[in-house]
Formats: sequence, structure tokens, C-alpha cells
Amino acid sequence: MQIEGFLWFTALLVPLTFLQRILHREIQSVFLILTRDARLTIGIFQIIFLPGVFLHEASHFLMAKILRVQTGRFSVIPKALPDGRLQLGYVETAKSDILRDSVIGAAPLIFGTLFVAFAAIKRLEMDVLWETLQNGQFNLFWMGVGVLPRVQDFWLWFYLVFTVSSTMTPSASDRNAWLELVISVGVLLAIALLAGAGPWMLNNVAPFLSNFLSSVAVIFGLSVIVHIVLVLPTAIVHKLLARITGVDAI
Repeated sequence: MQIEGFLWFTALLVPLTFLQRILHREIQSVFLILTRDARLTIGIFQIIFLPGVFLHEASHFLMAKILRVQTGRFSVIPKALPDGRLQLGYVETAKSDILRDSVIGAAPLIFGTLFVAFAAIKRLEMDVLWETLQNGQFNLFWMGVGVLPRVQDFWLWFYLVFTVSSTMTPSASDRNAWLELVISVGVLLAIALLAGAGPWMLNNVAPFLSNFLSSVAVIFGLSVIVHIVLVLPTAIVHKLLARITGVDAI
């Protein structure tokens, strides 16, 4: 099926975004209960996610430079927004056309996915686990999972994968130009279909795009697993602290 890659891409991006928000909220709640200080909690939260935040903002900056779009101030200092959300960092970029603005907005997802793929394959050797899973060798797969923590510098790379994958989703401001781009691409696609290019696109473009999105979906799947592993114990700690102290943070 030519849209299989797109379906997997969407099916894993949505829960990843949802799990990110839950995990961020649970971590903030834990430290807010422990410190009773919102500023200190924000500071601790920033330190935990600093590698991911830095890559997120550096991705915007680098992509803007590649696309020859003027940049302004660069910051990874957290700031509470009027609507209650926490802004972990920002990069000022000049307004450009919808294509370049969209690519700059998507840069953290692009660079973050590449980093997670590099860490998983080159440092954690998880491509071997993926092959055993694809071949249906479930016993070997679970054996591999059991020895995974023995890989050199496992906990360092696990932490980096966590922080990067948890901050690589584009923010609302990053997605400002996406709607215009989607509409524009939709119009061009409709014109191509009306011109009779549908069969050629189905045979030549769709398979490549589907395979590419399937590969990206695998990385999203890994990120989802990492978040699930961390969400459950963090939520339990949150509930225990709330019960012990009689104080909760929502």
C-alpha cells in the first residue's frame, strides 16, 4: 500500500507528541512538589532538557543560515509565557516565503530524527534488534533488550535520545507557515492529477515517499518507547509525593 508509510508516520507522531506533554507535566509536577519553588523547578527542568533544547534551537538557526534567511537573537533560557506555557528557548528569524519558513519550522524534527537515528544505530546498535524483530526472532529480540544496558555509554546515549526526542516536535510558532504550504502543495497535486500525472506519481514518487516515512516512523516508534518507559515511573513518583506531602501540582 503506497500510503502505508504516511499512516505509520502519523500514527506514531501523534502519540509521541501526546507523551511528550504528559512526561513534561509529570516531571515539572515532581520537582514543584519537592522544591515548592516555580523558578527553581523551571531551572531544573531546563537543565534536564538542555541538550534537546539546544539542538532544537540550533536546528532553526542552522536551517535559516542554509536557506539564507536572516537570524536574530538565540536563547536557550526558559521563560514562562502569559498563557501558562513554558518557552524553553527561541531563535529569531526574518519572515520569508512559506516554503523556507516551513522548512525552518520543521528543522528540529529533521535534525532530531537524524540524531536519534545516529544514536540508535551507531551507538546503541539497535538496528540488530530491529532485524531480529522483523525476522520474527522474538527470543533473540528480548535477549538483546536484556543486554542493551551493557552497551558502552548506554545511559548517556539513552539520556540524549530522551532529551532530543522529547524536544524535537515543532512548537505552535514553528508550524505557522505549514497550513499555507499544505494548501499550496494540495493545489499543485490537484493540478498534476488533472494533467494526468497520477499514474507516474503513484509508480515513482509514492513508493520512495512511503519508504522514507516508514523509516522516520521507526525512529518515532523508538522515541515513543523511551517516553513510555519514563512516563510510568515518573507518574508513580508524582502520585506518591502528592500523597506523602499532601501537596499536588497540576
